[in-house]
Amino acid sequence: MAIALKILIGFVVGTLIGLTGLGGGVLLLPLLIFVLKVPPILAVGSDAVFNFFTKIGSSWVHLRKGTVRRRVVLALAVGSVPGSIVGVSLLGHLRKIYGTGVNTLITSAIGLLLVCIPTLLLFQTRIEEHVASRPPTMKSFVGMSVIGLLAGFLVGMTSVGSGSIIMMLLLLFYSYPPKVMVGTDIVHAVVLTGVTSVMHWRIGNVDPALVASLLIGSIPGGLLGSHLSTRVPVLWLRRILCAVLLATGARMLWA
Repeated sequence: MAIALKILIGFVVGTLIGLTGLGGGVLLLPLLIFVLKVPPILAVGSDAVFNFFTKIGSSWVHLRKGTVRRRVVLALAVGSVPGSIVGVSLLGHLRKIYGTGVNTLITSAIGLLLVCIPTLLLFQTRIEEHVASRPPTMKSFVGMSVIGLLAGFLVGMTSVGSGSIIMMLLLLFYSYPPKVMVGTDIVHAVVLTGVTSVMHWRIGNVDPALVASLLIGSIPGGLLGSHLSTRVPVLWLRRILCAVLLATGARMLWA
C-alpha cells in the first residue's frame, strides 16, 4: 500500500506538471512532508533527484527545437552551480550541529517559498505585460548570474525554485518568447538539479526507493497532463493550485 501511494502521488504530481507547467518542487514537497511523512531533509534531497529525471526528456526536446538560449543557461549556471553547492553544504553543516532540529528550519523555508512563489505566479501575466522587450547586455548577463546564485542556494536548501523563481526573475532582465523562456529555464534546471542531486546523494539525503516509485507514477502522469492541457481550463486550475499552495505555505509557517 505504501508503494502504491507513492506511485499515485507521483502520478498526480506528474499530471499537474503536464497540465499547468508548475514546478515539481512546489507540488511534490508538501505531499512528501504531510502525506507520506517523509523527514523534510530527506524530502528535499529526493525531490531534487525527482526533478532532475523528470526534466531530462523535455530539455532534450527543447534543445532539438532550438528554443534554448545557451548563453543564458551558461550565465545562470555560473551562479547557480556554486550557489547550490553552498546551499547543500550549509544544510549538511546545520544537520551536524542541530540534528533533526534542522527539519524545522527546512519546513519554515519551504513554507516561505510556498507563499512567495504562488503569489508571483498569480501576477505573472501582469508582470509580462509591463516588461519591455530589450536586447541582452553584459550587465543583464551578470544580473542573470546573480539570479542563478540566489536560485541555486534556495534549491540547494529547499529543492524549490529551479524553475519558477528563475522564470519570474528573468523577466526583469529580458523578455524572450514564451517557448524560449520555458526551454531555457528547463535546460538550466537540469544542470542545477543534477548538481544538487549529486550533492544531496553524497551526504545521504536521498531515498532511492522513494524516487523510483514517484517516477513510475509521474512519467505516465506527465504524458496524460500534457494531453489534457488543451482540454481543461488551465488558467483557472493554476489559480486554484496557487491558492492551495499559499494555504499550505501559511500552514507550514504557522506550524
